[in-house]
Amino acid sequence: MVTTTTLAARWQRLTTPLVSDKALQSATYKQLEAAYGGSDRHYHALPHIRALLDAVDRHGALVQDREVVELAIWFHDVVYSPRRSDNETRSAAQALEFLQHTSLSAARQQRVAFLIERTQDHTQPQPEDADLHFFLDADLQILGATESDYWQYARQVRQEYRLIPDFLYRRGRRQVLEKLLNTPLLYHTAAFRDRLDAPARRNLQAELKAWDNGGV
Repeated sequence: MVTTTTLAARWQRLTTPLVSDKALQSATYKQLEAAYGGSDRHYHALPHIRALLDAVDRHGALVQDREVVELAIWFHDVVYSPRRSDNETRSAAQALEFLQHTSLSAARQQRVAFLIERTQDHTQPQPEDADLHFFLDADLQILGATESDYWQYARQVRQEYRLIPDFLYRRGRRQVLEKLLNTPLLYHTAAFRDRLDAPARRNLQAELKAWDNGGV
């Protein structure tokens, strides 16, 4: 069941058992809100965080450590610069910076960082890990969205790369699309794969064809 709780309330509900410093709890939420709400964010923004949290609500049975997964969701794109290749590492570091002030065990703090870092390349082989598989699938659920929602996502990503010249973006985006299409397993869990694999591949193929035809 998907809730309509505000993101601020969800953050408070998640972190209140973990953080005794209410000022830190509030300040960290404001930092996250500012990062995801930046003028340079179009897709990797607060609605994306909401979509992943909603996926947790919808597929709760797939999640083993909900606190860890939700913390990873909140921080996984907190650092996002199209010109850098270490966004995931930096996002994980920012998560750990906050988590060291919480009651979360060191092992679970590292789990949060691990989940975030694995989003660097969804096409790489992944270890057998239920929470990781859920997290990666939820992060890519937009690929299997309706055609209109997918194209909105594609346009939003282009806006985030607006400083990249068209010829460079076209080349890089085609490589991403081809790599995803050539991945035997886009979704690791049956719940996501059965529902989203076929439409995701149709969407990816349609965007690739559009680039080939000089569009998008």
